[in-house]
Amino acid sequence: MDTLSLFSLKGKTALITGSGSGIGLALAEGLAGAGAKIILNGRNEQKLVKAKDKLSQNGVETDTLIFDVTDSSAVKESVNNYENQKGPIDILINNAGINIRGPFENFDENEWKKVLETNIDGAMTVSQAVGSFMIKRRAGKIINICSMQSELGRPSIVPYAVSKGGIKMLTKALAAEWGKHNIQTNGIGPGYFETELTIPLRNNPEFDSWLRSRTPASRWGQPKELVGAAVFLASEAGDYVNGHILYVDGGLLASV
Repeated sequence: MDTLSLFSLKGKTALITGSGSGIGLALAEGLAGAGAKIILNGRNEQKLVKAKDKLSQNGVETDTLIFDVTDSSAVKESVNNYENQKGPIDILINNAGINIRGPFENFDENEWKKVLETNIDGAMTVSQAVGSFMIKRRAGKIINICSMQSELGRPSIVPYAVSKGGIKMLTKALAAEWGKHNIQTNGIGPGYFETELTIPLRNNPEFDSWLRSRTPASRWGQPKELVGAAVFLASEAGDYVNGHILYVDGGLLASV
């Protein structure tokens, strides 16, 4: 048995939302390394062009879809056009997300809605658009990027924690509903990684010290360390894994 072939993504196409930089781009590079064709997504065309150039220089077949995940009309139009003109989207990674910090007692209502609209509604909209084609083909992989805050609360990020708890349950509910269509829906829960979103935390000596002391690995994660989990869940190796959240956190959840 050729075990490594179970992890091959050759012949597959993966759409990764919010993939112009950070974790999304790292996942794009990782899935490309396993043989997948990549569709980069984001709102910033210049950032996507730069990311595409980076992948193309490494011989990766790459397309871009420029849309905001909160714009349901743009999402559906972009996905429909791609499916009808270029071919199937076999793998969807719902990575696009934002975080706005602030004390809950006076957190702005519009900012609350913005976080939930991006993090939950966005994943729902893209999953519907791509999932409708996956259902027809009776095949597909959906990976939702969850978080430590899918399980844990922290001061100053109540809306983010609420949204990531919702993404965890979206993952489980879709697994229950779409499993009959041979669609596997799983999640990856990153711990604390060195990304643009965590700069304020990494620049806070008190939090940095706390994190290192409470994480068995004693360090922040690197985005490339999420690649193995993504390839596993996107590949044939994960065909009987459904509704699972795979936490990649250096052991944090096990020790807190």
